[in-house]
Amino acid sequence: MTGRIHSIESFGTVDGPGVRMVVFFQGCPMRCQYCHNPDTWKMAGGTEMTVEDILKQYESSRNFYRGGGLTATGGEPLMQLEFVTELFEAARKKDIHTCLDTSGVTFRREDKELLAKMERLLASTSLVMLDLKHIDSEKHKPLTGHSNENILDFARFLDEMSVPVWVRHVVVPNITDQAADLYRLGRFIGELKNVKALDVLPYHDMGKVKYESLGMDYPLKDVPPLSQEAAIAAKKIILSGIRDMRLGKTNPPCS
Repeated sequence: MTGRIHSIESFGTVDGPGVRMVVFFQGCPMRCQYCHNPDTWKMAGGTEMTVEDILKQYESSRNFYRGGGLTATGGEPLMQLEFVTELFEAARKKDIHTCLDTSGVTFRREDKELLAKMERLLASTSLVMLDLKHIDSEKHKPLTGHSNENILDFARFLDEMSVPVWVRHVVVPNITDQAADLYRLGRFIGELKNVKALDVLPYHDMGKVKYESLGMDYPLKDVPPLSQEAAIAAKKIILSGIRDMRLGKTNPPCS
């Protein structure tokens, strides 16, 4: 089996614990307005690689990744579910920490065949970094091109499977920065028992250059980057929602 790989980063420090080899998979059904990897959207791109090709590259610098591991990202790695599974199973046999960076958009609980495949993948997954774009489904659609029902259900499924999760949320001015939505996101996260970390990231516009090079219009070209201080304030609101949910408080969302 081969996978379509967009690129491999040999020194990833924000894609899971420690220093990591980060494998960017080709293909993604989402069209997030702030995506900085639009060149990963199409399945047809990338380079065909085998599991052996990837792990050989990992092993050549294994000492470098001590305390780290291997992260599958994209694109959306779950678009190549079978290949990611083979990669993670082979990696775990070599005692390599495996991290899946995903939105979970492909999850379908009603598809029993898919569910079985997901369970097999998660059995060899050390950590999931789950990107929660927006808690409100109607606001999620224009932001990503999809609703969030399957994504939120995937988060619940990970909780049921006791898979450790790091939640990531990008705060975009006037799109994902409303206090009521942030608080509601926190209350949702507060329902989950498997969340080990929360990364709240400020929106940046560094993807503009790539869009220009690809001859694409950047959807958020008029949106300014978010300050680090604003991201910290947003995280405090999310944490208040988590705390209130876990304490059983029924406070109304912030206005």
